[in-house]
Amino acid sequence: MGGSQHAEVAWNERGTPVSTRFDDPYFSLDNGLAETRHTFLAGNDLPARFRPGFRVAELGFGTGLNMLATARAAETGPIRYTSFEAFPMTADEIARALSAFPEAEALAGPFLSAWGAGETRFTLGLLEVEVVLGDARATLPAWPGQADAWYLDGFSPAKNPELWGEDLMRAVAAHTAPGGTAATYTAAGFVRRGLEAAGFAVERRPGYGRKRHMSVARLVE
Repeated sequence: MGGSQHAEVAWNERGTPVSTRFDDPYFSLDNGLAETRHTFLAGNDLPARFRPGFRVAELGFGTGLNMLATARAAETGPIRYTSFEAFPMTADEIARALSAFPEAEALAGPFLSAWGAGETRFTLGLLEVEVVLGDARATLPAWPGQADAWYLDGFSPAKNPELWGEDLMRAVAAHTAPGGTAATYTAAGFVRRGLEAAGFAVERRPGYGRKRHMSVARLVE
């Protein structure tokens, strides 16, 4: 995986993968797929905005669950999907994690085959996927692309603050198309302030499940 560090994964009593590096689960302990749809798809007004050439970018690839949910929702394409991940899971770990979501697992075969072969560029349904390995603080500023919608899905800001800092939020804004959006499960004040300082208008909305609030943002034109 390009010399990047692999994820450090443990499994709790419910079979949910947990990052031991950040002491945080990879997805909702209630229903990760439903949380993805509520937070990242609906939070970015997707799939209604999808059109050929639409660009999604993501901080925190994890198990690929957000990618799979996006592929499931896409009815027009191609859609370009770029994800930034510093600590990739192995294909076996991802396969074990996705076994909790038969709907996502049913789509995952081509992804797991590519990932297991060390490929970070592959096609999944209508998605053209690229996973950029390494610290996003270095890799995102060097990325030549712009996204129409961002999924900000790092681990908890309290435990993984480097993925939520103002400098990185400015890089997100610099790589956002005019009128582009972002969504995240967190409503942490410093994250919202960082997005606002970067040029986003930020709104707090009801979160999924036990999370009272989430944040959505739109780049001010």
